[in-house]
Amino acid sequence: MKLQVMKYRKISYFVSGLFILLSVLSLLVRGLNYGIDFSGGIAMEVKPIVQNYGVEQMREALNQFNPELQTVDGNSVLIRLGLPKGATDATQNERVAEIKNILGDNVEYTQVQVVGPKIGGELVRGGILAILFAFVMMAIYVWIRYKGGYAIGAFVSLFLDFVLMFGFFSITGLEFNQTAIAVILTGIGYSINDKIVNYDRIDENVKKYHKMPMGDLIDLSVNEMLRRTMLTSVSTLLAMFGLSLFGGQVLREFAYAMGFSVIMGTFTSIYISNIMLYHFNLRDSDNK
Repeated sequence: MKLQVMKYRKISYFVSGLFILLSVLSLLVRGLNYGIDFSGGIAMEVKPIVQNYGVEQMREALNQFNPELQTVDGNSVLIRLGLPKGATDATQNERVAEIKNILGDNVEYTQVQVVGPKIGGELVRGGILAILFAFVMMAIYVWIRYKGGYAIGAFVSLFLDFVLMFGFFSITGLEFNQTAIAVILTGIGYSINDKIVNYDRIDENVKKYHKMPMGDLIDLSVNEMLRRTMLTSVSTLLAMFGLSLFGGQVLREFAYAMGFSVIMGTFTSIYISNIMLYHFNLRDSDNK
């Protein structure tokens, strides 16, 4: 059974448009759930060492700070709380000391992270610049390598990849931090590599089958590369599945986001970047 890509190209355009709409609406309404390293604040991972002292008891004890508490790795608890605007280093240290004084000897501390709002803002700007730089460099690379329809198809699908990744973090509420930046850049790199491999095969077939209709040629090329694409995607997803089960809270969120990026990259490679080529004359010597 062969995949008929061109037969469903209009549906793929509709689905992509719907995903973009949902992503943009979520970003406008919900925004991103910035982590401590971006928003500034205190994050502590503690492990109760006293019987019957758990999340509820900690929440009640720290109620005045309005903290976020989450159980991780079975018995450990992640405590997150923001800092007042304009908080100084002294204020941060005082808050940490207050929390430790309240929790007392009921817990042991496995991790304490303090990030000021100023540093968080700088990290946000740095992350955004890294993503924009990666987007521009990938777009330039594809344009130099292919030009014409190939470059436009890759650019459109690359833009879609970025929008959907941000939309995913907004809709799911996963913490948007430096790890999220790494996931986005890794996922986009995976996606653009898959697109280039498919484009190479299409370009080869354009030169080989001079009279084959473009729709049939794209279907042929996609099916020739489908086995390779699916094996790569499935093997990566299996690795992410293992991380989600045994990797702990931080790696679990990484695995979820990376798994989505693999599925998204596979979809945009097959149903967006390739079918975009249908609207261009790839046999024109200027586009080769």
